[in-house]
Amino acid sequence: MKKIIFIFVFLLASAQMQAAYILIKMDDGQKNHLKAYGIAYYALLQDIPVEWLLNYKGGSFMLLDVPLFEKECAIRGVTYEVIADVQRTAILTEISNPEVNMDVVRLEKAPKIAVYSPKNKRPWDDAVTLALTYAEIPYEVVYDEEVMSGILPKYDWLHLHHEDFTGQYGRFWYTFRNAAWYQEDVRLQEETAQKLGFKKVSMMKLAVAKKIRDFTAGGGFLFAMCSATDSYDIALAADGVDICETMFDGDPADPQQNSKLDYSKCIAFKNFSLVTNPNIYEFSDIDNEPPERRINRNEDFFTLFEFSAKWDPVPTMLCQDHEQVIKGFMGQTTAFKKKFVKSEVLVMGDNKAVDEARYIHGEFGKGTWTFYSGHDPEDYQHQVGDPPTDLALHPNSPGYRLILNNILFPAAKKKKQKT
Repeated sequence: MKKIIFIFVFLLASAQMQAAYILIKMDDGQKNHLKAYGIAYYALLQDIPVEWLLNYKGGSFMLLDVPLFEKECAIRGVTYEVIADVQRTAILTEISNPEVNMDVVRLEKAPKIAVYSPKNKRPWDDAVTLALTYAEIPYEVVYDEEVMSGILPKYDWLHLHHEDFTGQYGRFWYTFRNAAWYQEDVRLQEETAQKLGFKKVSMMKLAVAKKIRDFTAGGGFLFAMCSATDSYDIALAADGVDICETMFDGDPADPQQNSKLDYSKCIAFKNFSLVTNPNIYEFSDIDNEPPERRINRNEDFFTLFEFSAKWDPVPTMLCQDHEQVIKGFMGQTTAFKKKFVKSEVLVMGDNKAVDEARYIHGEFGKGTWTFYSGHDPEDYQHQVGDPPTDLALHPNSPGYRLILNNILFPAAKKKKQKT
């Protein structure tokens, strides 16, 4: 019996010594950065851990060599190479050097993903759902009824689709009030509010925002883009204050609304003022928009901050990219004026020339949140009714990589706090 056990242990040790690994480099040599995230997620679905090599050749992935994964890389057009165990050891040794700004994060479990999005088709697309679909990462759609039913705790990661949490229907009234899609959206929102027992859509959206807040506080990972960022905080700050004019909820807004905002309820922003004219396509002065925002399109960029991989793994993960300077892009909420960003919020990407933050992150309770301004990283000025971006034309998009960093982030094994 002892001999049999010895042989088994010897064979197991030999297999581990001879193990091969798939290395997916994420530098400029990668043919399809976006699909590579899908490979990592696919491996996690098969209960195969993935090593995320922070700052190593653009934030590369390394996983055990399995023929199935090689096949998937080939099918999806992802550049990879098979390396021996000794090569993996050399890479890990290089990364462990305290003199280099690199580290390894072990991804262990595929996060369960939800997208807060309306069921009706609106005349614009959402960058996150485009990224998830292109990368072949599965997700489920939830909206107001599902959120109010208490379903959010079953998910790890929640994205807020281009949304207006203030109950003003995206402030589209002045331009699109006669459009069929706008009228349909109003009808569906009002029907849902009535069904859930709310007198106004604004009251329903506030209740939904609080459910999302509780999800984050309980340990959830929250991500939002465009108007879902500032309108979310505005809704929380305006709890108990009527900020909707008659065309939105049937009665006038509180003329003293700005003096009654409670910024302590916000997770990201402070000291902002609301735009009270309902004809203006803007929620507040948080957003840095033209004509105040004066920058030529050819000069519109923002820069990612560099963090210590060994001491600050979270922002380092969220900023993994093969480019540090990212093309700017507009949206209903294009950028965050820095003076309205809370001091405890971590700015991960900014444009110092116009004093704006584009990519911010923070902790809330046991969870975290990340806000990314703008609408579509590969469509500079997306208009209502424009066709969706074809990501097959942008497989190496640095701007879209930031979205996918956030999707993998919840899979990371938490490190012990360093002292």
